[in-house]
Amino acid sequence: MNGNRISRQFTALFGIFMVAFYLGVGSFLIISADKFTIEKALLQIIGGAFILMGIYRIFSTYRKIKQAFFSDQEEEE
Repeated sequence: MNGNRISRQFTALFGIFMVAFYLGVGSFLIISADKFTIEKALLQIIGGAFILMGIYRIFSTYRKIKQAFFSDQEEEE
């Protein structure tokens, strides 16, 4: 079905925004950790976790984009 393919394409593109979100929040928490009243080490650990999640999402989103946009296989109805 064409609707299912469009849904997979939208989900793949949404993954790009999530990658930017995870990397941006992680970087923000690490860079500006001294501006918060929470323990600096805790913010750096959480920021590092966000960055690692963003790196993981880069690879999974790349795989989804490759499958959703560049797949030659047509789905069976």
